[in-house]
Amino acid sequence: MDWHKLPLTEQLAKLKAGEVSSVELAKALLSFIEEKDQKIKAFIKVTKEEALKQAEEADERRRKGDNAPLLGVPLAIKDNICIKGVETTCASKMLENFVPPFDATVITKLKEAGAVFLGKTNLDEFAMGSSTENSAFFPTHNPWDVERVPGGSSGGSAAAVAAGFCAGALGSDTGGSIRQPASFCGVVGLKPTYGRVSRYGLVAFASSLDQIGPITRTVKDTALILQVIAGKDPMDSTSVPKEVPNYLEELNMDISGAKIGVPEEYFGEGLSDEVREKIEDALKVFEKLGCQIKKVSLPHTPYAVAAYYIIAPAEASSNLARYDGVKYGLRVEGKDLIDMYKKTRSQGFGPEVKRRIMIGTYALSAGYYDAYYKKASQVRTLISQDFANAFEEVDFIVGPAAPTPAFKIGERISDPLQMYLSDIYTISVNLAGIVALSLPCGFTSQGLPVGMQIMGPHFSETKVLALGHKFEEETKFYEKYPEV
Repeated sequence: MDWHKLPLTEQLAKLKAGEVSSVELAKALLSFIEEKDQKIKAFIKVTKEEALKQAEEADERRRKGDNAPLLGVPLAIKDNICIKGVETTCASKMLENFVPPFDATVITKLKEAGAVFLGKTNLDEFAMGSSTENSAFFPTHNPWDVERVPGGSSGGSAAAVAAGFCAGALGSDTGGSIRQPASFCGVVGLKPTYGRVSRYGLVAFASSLDQIGPITRTVKDTALILQVIAGKDPMDSTSVPKEVPNYLEELNMDISGAKIGVPEEYFGEGLSDEVREKIEDALKVFEKLGCQIKKVSLPHTPYAVAAYYIIAPAEASSNLARYDGVKYGLRVEGKDLIDMYKKTRSQGFGPEVKRRIMIGTYALSAGYYDAYYKKASQVRTLISQDFANAFEEVDFIVGPAAPTPAFKIGERISDPLQMYLSDIYTISVNLAGIVALSLPCGFTSQGLPVGMQIMGPHFSETKVLALGHKFEEETKFYEKYPEV
């Protein structure tokens, strides 16, 4: 049985039917990882012993009649989400040996639901990047073409799902870090509404933008994981006390007559012809499904990248001040306290992290705060208003998730601006705090996946997932696998 080719819900069905035990499934995937991951490098750490122990517990729970929603299903976790007793490095030398004494809330919820954790996946250091080349350890490769990047910063999680190492993984999304790698790797990635999922135990990058979400092979799998991790958490004051709907039950809601907005700003300069073509083909599929397509405008889109690269680094500068060599993490001794700080931070952080800390510190410094951070926050409000205005006319907004398919490893690493522009279609969603789903909508002439992004108003996950599910059922792109 090719267990690595089965979506999560199908793995779950076979576990429930007794066709496979959780231990057998975990062993099969662990040996597949052992065989193939030296090529992909999706994992920073494979937690084999812990996974088999969790799988045994899951089998025991099932024997006792437990029917938890993810019982016995193996998942992977991005290495900026804390698991008690397992190193959480954020792909940085700064936290290379950090072992959290607690679980993130999403991990607690997944454990209660019976999930098995295969390991921690690679990312751009502290989630800062769009290619997973900024990891302090090694770059991850795209399973569709190992000479290309998997996207970032959740590149390890997206590559792990695409390669079949696991049917589901968690990522985090600050400016597109779930959706852009999902697009590059031909899988499904959801950035939930800000406040829908607890951030407690997620190592902070930019606290007003970060959100944890699932990466899976199908929309149904994404709905299942979201069902488990969503909800109010007293440990996170930004999580919203709003009832969690039944995402799986609502997947088959009628979407005929839905109004889909196509933003003209997403189809201008920089969009590759093949990506444009695949998005246009996808819009025809929606028309066939009975949806109405309408042009809309998000006029402040051109300012999104500039606003984001002031707000996110400013928050990063503040959040990363805690890594000072005193309380935990790396410590490099110096001749006095200031020297120790300097040495620790200069050796502990990589070039992209340092670049963002310096930009952020400058933007927040006396005399510049109003000119930069305050102005960027005002632009953020205008971007949010653009979406609110558009959603008065349409139910959804659809466009590309990334302007190009996956680019070659090394192609953009020395050009930060080019790299930043690969998130041009995803950043606005984080600034506005709304929900967005990336799912495959075709392949280029070179066989590379193209991702489409479906955006909806705050807390419209139910409808966004239903629209994505209908498209997926019609097109079946998830049935294509890379030969790893």
